[in-house]
Order: sequence, then structure tokens, then C-alpha cells
Amino acid sequence: MAVLLVASMPALYALQTMLPDGGLSLAFRSSSLVGGDWWPGVLTSMFVHTGWGHVIMNALAALAFAPAVARLFPGLRGAMVFLLLYIMCGIAATVGYGLLYLDSSVPVLGASGAVFGLMGAALRLLGRRGRGPVALTNRRFLKTSAILMAVNAATGLIGFAPGMEGVQIAWEAHAIGYVVGALLVGPWFAWFAPKSDRFDSWGNVSEPHG
Repeated sequence: MAVLLVASMPALYALQTMLPDGGLSLAFRSSSLVGGDWWPGVLTSMFVHTGWGHVIMNALAALAFAPAVARLFPGLRGAMVFLLLYIMCGIAATVGYGLLYLDSSVPVLGASGAVFGLMGAALRLLGRRGRGPVALTNRRFLKTSAILMAVNAATGLIGFAPGMEGVQIAWEAHAIGYVVGALLVGPWFAWFAPKSDRFDSWGNVSEPHG
């Protein structure tokens, strides 16, 4: 599922370039949360991008972090669970950003919030001794998160990223998506991972004998 997700990004953008307005009508505008003029943009905006550079950046990031999360949820059911996690992170990032800038009519596009959600989920899987995610208080996770969010904020405030020249970077949406992904992967694992994984022993605990 992770590979399909990555492949879908350039494929969807190729289709987007064929639309009369270049996909702008599918973007999200914060003011729509109040005006209610285009609520579907909360969902559709994560499937459109501002250019090939934007698409490639998100696809590469997804390729780096999506497989670790997808492996937690095998099979067809697991693929749907993984996709739901991705979409929920994207929606949360978009709505969260919208709530911060309710009077803005600037179009917001891209899968970055959802991809950052996968990043947050994947980093909770680093250094684990069991099958499930590490605790939110894990020192390694917190240090890595702090560094990533500092870089994310700096990139957004400076307003520059490769392939994003002239485009305002919604770094707040990235941060919200990251936090939501990190929070959701725990209950997602508890609810949807195979039982054999959920109840597997930690590496330093031996199985009973006899």
C-alpha cells in the first residue's frame, strides 16, 4: 500500500494538470470553514499539488516513512486501515491550519500534512523493543521530533524549500499532521494490528517453558 500511495502522487498530479483550472478548485481555503462555500476542499486538497517539485518532495518523504507504518497493518484490511490513518492526518492538518487562519482565502494544496502524519507515526516505531510504538515520552522520539519541528518551522518562516519557490509553506499544517500521526499510531496499533503482533513479547523477556 505504501508503494501505491507514493505512485499515486505523480499520477494524480499528471491528471491535475489536465484540469481547466489546474486543480485550483480542489484546494482548501481557510475561510470556507466559516463560509461553508467549499468544505470538500478539506479532503480534496491533499490530492493536488502546486507543481512537480512539490509532488516529488512529498512522494520521496512518503517513500521514506510510509513503509514502516504500512508494515504494521498487513493484508487488504490493513491497507484500508493505513489509508484511513493517512487521510485522517491530512484532514486534521488542513482543518487545524484553517482554524489558525480563519479569515484567509489563500488556496492550500498538497499532501504534506498527511505525509508528516506518517512521519510522526513512523518515528514512534524507531528503537522499539516490542511490536508496538514506543511511548510518547520516549527520549529518542522527543529529541528527533524537536529537531524536525524546529527545521519545519524554520523552513516555513524563511519561506524556502526545494521545488517550492514562490509558494507559501504551511509549516503549521505539517506540525499538526505530525502530532496527529504520532498520537494516532498507538491506538491504531492496539485496534487494528494482528493479534499476534499486539501481544508479542518484548525482546528482553523470554517465553515461558515447560
